[in-house]
Amino acid sequence: MSNTTLWFKNYRLEELNYLRNECIHNALGIEITELGSDFICGKMPIDKRTKQPVGILHGGASVVLAESLGSIASNLVLDPEKFYAVGQAINAQHIRPGIQGYVHGKAVAVHLGSKTHIWNIDILNDEQKIVCSCRLTMAILPKLGILAT
Repeated sequence: MSNTTLWFKNYRLEELNYLRNECIHNALGIEITELGSDFICGKMPIDKRTKQPVGILHGGASVVLAESLGSIASNLVLDPEKFYAVGQAINAQHIRPGIQGYVHGKAVAVHLGSKTHIWNIDILNDEQKIVCSCRLTMAILPKLGILAT
């Protein structure tokens, strides 16, 4: 069995969830739930923060979950001293409404190039039925002095 992973280093879930405190993840209740050797998973509640006025999950909230998972994943692949990844394009197919509970997303790499990464992110409800399927393209950019941390 191989110990090979996509990630630049060994990350812990606590590190990834700590980052949510200062961004949209906190506002929408997004939590990273699993980091496998070649995938990342997260969940988001279906509640007043993520529903549209008719009472179902807002499609834009699904897209935020998908882009968040793919964005985190791309940045975990990269050497953070040299590169960072930003969303370039996303396509979402909304398949069924999210009604209650949580939606669970899983991001899996399709392509990891030097200039772009492409991720498939499927979002399922608590019953493991697909709610939304997304494809995300991330642009890989060099860190410049102005953005260096």
